Amino acid sequence: MHIGANLFEAVDCEHEGARLRGRLLRPTLRDVRHPQAGSVLMFPGATGPSKSYEAAMRELADAGYLVLDANMYGEEVDLTSVSAAGQGFADLMADPVRLRGRAIAWFERLRDMAGVDPERIAAIGYCFGGKCVLELARSGAALQTVTSFHGLLTTHAPALPGSIRARVAIWTGGEDPYAPRSDTEAVHAELDAAGADYQLTLFAKARHAFMDPDHDGFAPGIVYDRVTHRIAWAATRALLSETIDATP
Repeated sequence: MHIGANLFEAVDCEHEGARLRGRLLRPTLRDVRHPQAGSVLMFPGATGPSKSYEAAMRELADAGYLVLDANMYGEEVDLTSVSAAGQGFADLMADPVRLRGRAIAWFERLRDMAGVDPERIAAIGYCFGGKCVLELARSGAALQTVTSFHGLLTTHAPALPGSIRARVAIWTGGEDPYAPRSDTEAVHAELDAAGADYQLTLFAKARHAFMDPDHDGFAPGIVYDRVTHRIAWAATRALLSETIDATP
């Protein structure tokens, strides 16, 4: 159960002629000594926000963060339809330059909002959203940290040496068919070559969507893991506290 009664607010974002509509949660708690809240940009999986994803948003808002849910698909895509969301996902995956640009557009939209401290922004992504936040990191966006949960790890444009400004946290499953060990090894080598400050945690027996109880069994290789979820989320909360919380 979340603490506050805060409601989602619609936030529009334009990118290459597409009108995107995300959702904002304002912080439930606010330290009066530090009126600007640390902010978290969140990207859901390919089928859009689930109940557990929204619960995570509310938990972060209850902890005092400003939270923006970034919808990567055009406003015309019906996220209540798996097939429609799947087509939106396929279209972006087929155009990785547009995908990265759209993630950057959402970052800039949040960064430029009133009350947002541009020095205290983090990004979190699940599955497809995990790819989005890694593309943000590769772009050199001025984030404090990015966290990828069971994200897609491949890229069309590996990070250049010195280009990654964010601290990167990758949580991946050793039995994830959508992020096989070869992809894990490749991103490990990429981040080393880029000189990134990162951690890559591999849960040997975890499969895809281990953070998402709403999609447990949705397709082969998609299995929720409660223990892995709790470990990764607790560490993420600690990382946010260390990187974007206000300094007393």
